[in-house]
Amino acid sequence: MGRSGLQTDFIHYLKFEKRYSAHTIAAYQRDLDQFFSFSAITFQIHDELLISHFHVRSWLADLKENRSLPRTINRKISSLNSFYKYLLRLGLIEKNPVKLLHAQKLPGRLPVFLKETETINLFEEIQFAPGFAGATERLICELLYTTGMRRNELLQLKEADIEWSLKQIRVLGKGNKERLIPVSSAVLDSILDYLSVKKELEVYDEEYLLNVPAGKPLYAGYVYRVVNKYLTLTTTLSKRSPHVLRHTFATHLLNNGANIQAIKDLLGHSSLAATQIYTHNSIDKLKEIHKQNHPRG
Repeated sequence: MGRSGLQTDFIHYLKFEKRYSAHTIAAYQRDLDQFFSFSAITFQIHDELLISHFHVRSWLADLKENRSLPRTINRKISSLNSFYKYLLRLGLIEKNPVKLLHAQKLPGRLPVFLKETETINLFEEIQFAPGFAGATERLICELLYTTGMRRNELLQLKEADIEWSLKQIRVLGKGNKERLIPVSSAVLDSILDYLSVKKELEVYDEEYLLNVPAGKPLYAGYVYRVVNKYLTLTTTLSKRSPHVLRHTFATHLLNNGANIQAIKDLLGHSSLAATQIYTHNSIDKLKEIHKQNHPRG
């Protein structure tokens, strides 16, 4: 089934107005394609404006029967809900057929993070590759851990986003929201050293801060492989993605006394609820400290 004009307009809206990442947009496209293929085959409906609550509920029932995971189903509900909210805003429909559906209950999952000893090992003991490639790999890990920025935010980071005199980095986050993250002199020195090596390349991108060895801007797969490679040398955690360094940033701040509201702002979360998952890890640490140090622990 081909993608309609309304769906194409919606994808353009996500890309150019909401400024969603290519990864997120691709997920929205897959979810919409799957639903409208289902509605065409099952109900012979080819017009998005004719979809009702009943059709969406039937699709979700089909997903459950085919053993789709609750987290996957929730993402699909969110994709379809966003599309119909967009149509509602345009005045093309009178009510959102997805609005009354409830998200699937998920098992609680705490963020995975490195121990402080492991981050010390990563930056002080691990040998990064030589030359420009190694300098890039080290700075990727250093920026993700010391700023807590998302992978896509790192990919979008430009040389002009480094505010040297103010010791801060300007980051463009989800929903095109800009935030400022303070950094230490040591991090700025690392960036300065990196730029001096970068400018020795025959070809390099002057706009984006981080380049691959060929002199072009970073891409998502490269960042994942770099982080996975060095976390494999550092930790026994089964998950070794760039997001682990973001979780580590937040957890280490909280464990060392940072205010939860400040952490929310640094992470670029839209609500405090998203940040409060880190308090569970902090409570676990307090329990361990109590057990080890209290006479009746």
